[in-house]
Amino acid sequence: MRPLLLVILLVHVLFIWNFQSFTVYVTPDPLVLSPAASPIITPLMITSMAALSPGPLTGSEEGHNMDSHQKLLLALIAASTALGAIIILTILYAERGVALTPFLDKFSSLKMVCQKESLASFMDYKILEKATSNFRESNVLGEGGFGRVYKAKLESNTPAAVKKLNCAGQDAEREFENEVELLSKIQHSNIISILGYSVEGEMGFIVYELMENGCLETQLHGPSRGSALTWFIRMKIALDIARGLEYLHEHCKPQVIHRDLKSSNILLDTNFNAKISDFGLAIADGTQSKNNMKPSGTLGYVAPEYILDGKLTDKSDVYAFGVVLLELLLGRKAVEKLAPAQCRSIVTWAMPQLIDRSKLPNILDPVIKDTMDLKQLYQVAAIAVLCVQPEPSYRPLITDVLHSLIPLVPVELGGMLKVTANVPPKDQIKD
Repeated sequence: MRPLLLVILLVHVLFIWNFQSFTVYVTPDPLVLSPAASPIITPLMITSMAALSPGPLTGSEEGHNMDSHQKLLLALIAASTALGAIIILTILYAERGVALTPFLDKFSSLKMVCQKESLASFMDYKILEKATSNFRESNVLGEGGFGRVYKAKLESNTPAAVKKLNCAGQDAEREFENEVELLSKIQHSNIISILGYSVEGEMGFIVYELMENGCLETQLHGPSRGSALTWFIRMKIALDIARGLEYLHEHCKPQVIHRDLKSSNILLDTNFNAKISDFGLAIADGTQSKNNMKPSGTLGYVAPEYILDGKLTDKSDVYAFGVVLLELLLGRKAVEKLAPAQCRSIVTWAMPQLIDRSKLPNILDPVIKDTMDLKQLYQVAAIAVLCVQPEPSYRPLITDVLHSLIPLVPVELGGMLKVTANVPPKDQIKD
C-alpha cells in the first residue's frame, strides 16, 4: 500500500508541474448534468464551473486573456490538489481499517438504489404529501420501529399505503435502501408490491399497494379476535405465506431469506389473500458471511440456532412460519407476557399439547373450534410441530410445507380440496 501511495503522490506532483508549463486555451461546452449520474457537487467544483463558463470573448476581453487563463489554471490546480488529497485520505483510511462509508453515504442519492429492471419508480415528495393529506393523523394505518404507515390516494385515484421512515440512523437507512432494492426486483402474488419510493431530507418513503384488511396480527389479536377468519381462510393464509416463502427461497437467484417473518408482516387484501411485507432485514444468499451478521428479528419468531450461534439459513424462515401457523391455530400471540419480567413462548406452551390428539382440540382458537375435519387439524398441527423443531435439519423445506398444505385448502381458495359437505355454522354447533 505504501508504494502505491508514493506513486500517486509522484504522479500528482508531476501533473501540476507539467501543467504549469502549458498555455491553455479553453472554449468549453455548456455543462450538462444527467440526473441519472447523481453527481456530488462540492464548493470547489462550483468555483471550477464558474471559471469554465462558456461564451465567446469580446474585443475588450481579449486583453485579459492571460488573466483568465491564469485563473483557469489556478482553479484546475486546486481541483487536482483536492482530488489528490481525497485519494490519499481514502488509501490511508482503508489501510487503517477505518470505514469512510458514513461520510460518503451522505452524498450518495437514494434515487440510485433501483436497477434498470426496477418495478418501482422515484416519486416526488409533494405527490405523497397530497396523497396522504399532508400525512394526517387520521390516515395512519399502523406504526413500526422506524416510522408510520399512512393510507394514501395517488393522483391516478389508486389507493396506496405510504411507509414513512426516519432514516437518520444507519440501521434505518440501510433497511430502507434494502427494502426498496429487493422489492423493486421481486414480483409475486404473495409478496407485497412496491409502487414507488421517495426521499425528503432524512426521511424515506415507500409506497405499497393498499391491503384493505390490514395485517394478520391485528386480525387475530385485535378487537375482532379473529372472528373474520374461518378455518379455511386461515389455511388459505398459511398456503399464501408458504407460496411467498417458496418464491424467495427457491426461485430468487440468489436466494432471499426474509429474517423477520411474523404475523404483523403478513398483510391481507379484501379477499384475505396474504402477502409477505417488510423486507428491511431480508438478505440475499444468507449463507454467506453469516458469522459476521448481527442477529436480527422479533422475539418469539427467531429460530434458536440463529439466536445462539448466529446460524442463518432458509430453515430460519421455516421456523418463523411454524410460529405464525401456531398463531392461526391457537389464536394466541407468539410471546405472551405473564408478569413484568416473565414471558411465555407459544412454542414452549403448545408443543406438549400439539402432539397429544386428545388435548389438541381443546387449545384451539375458540373461533374455529369444532369447525374442521379432525384429520385435517392433526395434519396441520403436525406441520407446525415439524416447522418449529429446535434442530434446523429436522425442519422441512418450505416447498414440502407448501405441498402438504395444498390438499387442505379448498379449490376456490387456491388449493386442491373439494369440499363435499358444508361445515355447520359456529352458532349451530353444540359443545
